[in-house]
Amino acid sequence: MTQIDAKTVKQLRDMTGAPMMDCKSALAETGGDFEKAKEVLRKRGKQVADKASGREVSEGLVYGYTHHNGKVGVLVEIVCETDFVARNEDFQAFCRGVALTVTAYSPAFLDRNSVPADAAANEQRIVTEMTQESMKGKPDNVIEKAVAGRMDKWFAEQTLMEKPYVPDDSKTVEQIRTELVGKIGENIQVRRYVRMELGG
Repeated sequence: MTQIDAKTVKQLRDMTGAPMMDCKSALAETGGDFEKAKEVLRKRGKQVADKASGREVSEGLVYGYTHHNGKVGVLVEIVCETDFVARNEDFQAFCRGVALTVTAYSPAFLDRNSVPADAAANEQRIVTEMTQESMKGKPDNVIEKAVAGRMDKWFAEQTLMEKPYVPDDSKTVEQIRTELVGKIGENIQVRRYVRMELGG
């Protein structure tokens, strides 16, 4: 069996934010392979997030952010299960990160479910027509795949949860939320946001 030293466990914890025992078991499971252990922790976090998603959220924060120039202000409502978590540093940092993301991107909608059905259907029609025109003669399944890819891109442009999370733009807001739920073990949801711009 591979010996896992405390320094490696701590390094993985610092990188992922996962509890020490979870980091140790992930490293043991992967024979000390750091990258594979990160993957294991990510999958576990997703599983925890999926299990937590049905639990009631009645606590949380309304977090306010004003941009340094004083011309953009954002309020985000992010909810969790307990007031203990609402006071947690990681939770509060997530609230700030979401507010910064709203400030930077000014997304039109919270997530795919918030996009009005007629707006999505209209975009789907336009994208389908353009794709059929530009890919004339290609098989239907190839065109369908291209349309699906272009719609995914459109949703990513329109929705907050699919935007790059400003403090760590290698991940989306939804990926960061899922990781935080996995780390804390509570249901955490971004419920709504308001962005105001001077003269806007």
